[in-house]
Parts: sequence; C-alpha cells; structure tokens
Amino acid sequence: MSAPGAAGSIDPDLPPLALIPARGGSKGVPGKNLRPVGEVPLLARTVRAARAAASLGPVWVSSDDEAIGALAEREGAGWLRRPADLAGDTASSEAALLHALQSLAEQGPLPALFVFLQCTSPFTRGEHIDMVVGQLQASEAAMAFSVTPWHGFLWGRDPAGHGVGVNHDPSRPRPRRQDLAPTFLETGAIYAIRTLAFLERGTRFMAPTLPVTIDAPAPEIDTAADLALCRQLAPLLDGPHGATSLETGR
Repeated sequence: MSAPGAAGSIDPDLPPLALIPARGGSKGVPGKNLRPVGEVPLLARTVRAARAAASLGPVWVSSDDEAIGALAEREGAGWLRRPADLAGDTASSEAALLHALQSLAEQGPLPALFVFLQCTSPFTRGEHIDMVVGQLQASEAAMAFSVTPWHGFLWGRDPAGHGVGVNHDPSRPRPRRQDLAPTFLETGAIYAIRTLAFLERGTRFMAPTLPVTIDAPAPEIDTAADLALCRQLAPLLDGPHGATSLETGR
C-alpha cells in the first residue's frame, strides 16, 4: 500500500497509535514474547508501557499466535491477526507494520504518527515513549528512535581481518574517553514514525532520522542469556512495586 485510500486517510488530530509486532515463533528464545521478566510476560510489559504513555492512543498487537492475541486483549490492547507468511523467521518488522496499518486503514483514518515498540526491550516505560514522540513532533524528522550514549572505543575489521578504529585513530595518541566524538547505541525499543512517509517508503529508517537519548538501561533480549540477565535486573529496574503494578493511565 503506497498511500492510504479513502477509507484510511490521515487524520492529524488523532493521537499516535502503538504497534507491537509479536509473532509466536522464535528460534533464539522459544516462546519469547510470553516469557516472564519480573513475573510479567514480555508482551504484557510492552503493552503496559504503551498504555502508560500519555502521548499515545490505541495500542495494537500484531500476532499470528492465539495465546499472544489473548494476552494482548487481556492487557487492554487490540489484536491484529497476522498471516502466517508474515510471521516466519525471514519476515521483516516492516512487513508486519505495513500489514497492521493496512488493516487499520480499512477501519478508518490513521494518525499522522505511529509508534513501533518491541517486546525484546522489557524495561521501556511510558515516559520514554512520550520523550521519543514529543521530540519527533517538535522536529522536521521523518522518524525518531531511542538510543543510549556509548562511551567506549569502537573497532571494526579491514578486509584482511586487521583491527580498524571506528570512532578513534589508533595511530595517534589515545584520547580520553570523554573527548571521543559522541556515539549512540540504538536500543531497539521505541521507534516513532510519520505514517504517510512509512506507507510510501516501507522502511522505518527514513531520512532525516532523529536519535533520542533515553537515560535508562536498555538491555535487549535476543538470547537465553539475555533473558536470564533481564530477570536478574528486574528487581532493580522495576522499582519497589515491580512491573505488575505499573499504572496504565487508561
């Protein structure tokens, strides 16, 4: 869909909606989106963060999985049933987002912005989402995304396999870390995107992009070791009441 049709025009007065792709399959961590961290499934944590964001309107979960869809609805989100051909290991997040927007466009106008959230970032909070959305709304950027500062020395490899400095020149005296040019690590948690531009281009990374620094730990869960680490971090990062008592604001 290159642009929304008459049934799915853009309404700039609508609040941004949240889209959370959450397929049933996962090779790295089987059943990952339903795995608990701090006694709360990853999907539920993400839906709660979205519902706690003052800037957002409806929250939708795109999934091919009955258990995920049922949990999404129990948490107050809508469930968009994703076709199996868009839920395999090779299916892109963009394909799921396009399908979700196409489905919603058949129901009525789309907002000018939408927010793509990933369940693999279990410590996202509503205020983080509001920060990314607010900075996009105040800018001319096509999309904004969450990052954290990176303060270390980055290295790559040349074609021969030898080390190459990425953010420093190893042939010169080593600078102090605080004198390095600022670099940022994409957290993978929050992407705020202008809807029409995304429908036209089909990619989330559309220039100009706007990195938004989130001053909070941002581990991602891609492996069983990542999941174990986040479970250990949850008592520290969820606060005294834990994720089970997060206010949704709805």
